[in-house]
Amino acid sequence: MPKQSSIHYQLSYWEHTSFFSNIDLLIVGAGIVGLSAALRARERAPKAKILVLERGPLPVGASTRNAGFACFGSVSELLDDMQQDPEDEVWALVERRWKGLLRLRGRLGDTAIRYEPLGGYELFRPEEVERYETCASHIAAFNQSLQPITGLKATYQLAHGAAADFGLNGVRYLIKNQAEGQLHTGELVKALLEKVQAAGITIYTGLGVEALHDTGGGVEVETASGWSINAGQVLVCTNGFAPQLLPGVEVRPARNQVLITQPVPQLKVKGAFHYDRGYFYFRNIDNRILLGGGRNLAAEAETTSTFGTTPLIRAALVRLLQEVILPGQEVEVARWWSGILGVGQRKRPIIEPVSSRVAAAVRLGGMGVAIGALVGEEGADLLLG
Repeated sequence: MPKQSSIHYQLSYWEHTSFFSNIDLLIVGAGIVGLSAALRARERAPKAKILVLERGPLPVGASTRNAGFACFGSVSELLDDMQQDPEDEVWALVERRWKGLLRLRGRLGDTAIRYEPLGGYELFRPEEVERYETCASHIAAFNQSLQPITGLKATYQLAHGAAADFGLNGVRYLIKNQAEGQLHTGELVKALLEKVQAAGITIYTGLGVEALHDTGGGVEVETASGWSINAGQVLVCTNGFAPQLLPGVEVRPARNQVLITQPVPQLKVKGAFHYDRGYFYFRNIDNRILLGGGRNLAAEAETTSTFGTTPLIRAALVRLLQEVILPGQEVEVARWWSGILGVGQRKRPIIEPVSSRVAAAVRLGGMGVAIGALVGEEGADLLLG
């Protein structure tokens, strides 16, 4: 990793005493998890001095770089999860994702985050009939398990006819998740930042953390600017970047590449769409198509915390755009970017102490929008007791 800051200096007495002294709780990372943790900590400790540090000008990672899916798992994705974990653990995680979404929406309001309950769709092409049939055969049982969570009798429904309505090409089957929605992640993080600041919590952006040392009486926090500060407790909320600070935590980075098109006249696509067990995804936003994923095409290469895009995955995304999503239409890609997820052998988030005064709230498994608020709050609760 390149140096987070090229400016090295020492704090003056004035800077130290006014800005960086007597810190009760320091949170590393100003994404959904870190900001939610800060709000929860303020509720638990109204008079505490809480400081949030973020190495980028905006949250660097996934919070403002994702697709804005308010989802908790497509049928094929959940079936994949059940190959790794017991079914009851998968449903427990789904419930936490659902509660996390409700918590986020309740805290910020649907208008502020531009939440739209347009539904989610998992699509299957003709050559994937076997995968579709496996998924379809589980819908009844999945709906029964989901009813006490979502309150719906039929969370998942067959919706094959909608493929033509959306203008999709070469899609034979669709499974709709009527409990799924979508939101604007920029407005989401903006609303969280405003609430945190209104709560009297200080956020410093452009200030990275390079190391943590639990001294027994506090935590020494080494910054990328060459100086250290002390805090009573530290919560690490950097998700896929956590190994840089906490090498022993079982989480690894996973890069997801994303594109957005120029506005598309009379765009038919409405909703959030999943393909190939959730490895590809697309949605409508501001009369554009946002499309991302494909890390499974180069799993080893995409296990990286380096931002950027690659010819292999760019080509796969453009092909999906031209052949399936907007067939026969000339459309220009307006912007490419990437985000860094935090994943592991298991999907369950890590919310655990690292030492007596340091804890981690990481490994969102690509579901940070859904579960991030809950993970942050539980991380704060862990430290505050």
